[in-house]
Amino acid sequence: MAIHFNDSNWEELVVESSLPVFVDFWAEWCGPCINLIGPMFEQLSPLYEGKVKMGKLNVDENPSVATRYGVRNLPTVLVFKDGLVVDKIVGAFPQSQMVQKIHQQIQA
Repeated sequence: MAIHFNDSNWEELVVESSLPVFVDFWAEWCGPCINLIGPMFEQLSPLYEGKVKMGKLNVDENPSVATRYGVRNLPTVLVFKDGLVVDKIVGAFPQSQMVQKIHQQIQA
């Protein structure tokens, strides 16, 4: 199950994480977020448990984090390592691309 990030748990779960963290920035009104990226995160997160963290952040409920990282388009996935953004995907994309990104972070 994907983690639900928010303004209050962000520092602890993302910035201070010892694992790479994949964050799906989404909103209720974003069709590709709800129909494509969200389900992808739910499906993949248990497969990579202990290797990467995968979670979602609702930009309407947590605008300060989205603003902090300049997220302007949805869906956006940011990849964090050691508290820094190391990769970014904007827009809808296939699951194969997400798996490739995960494997890149695991091998890094």
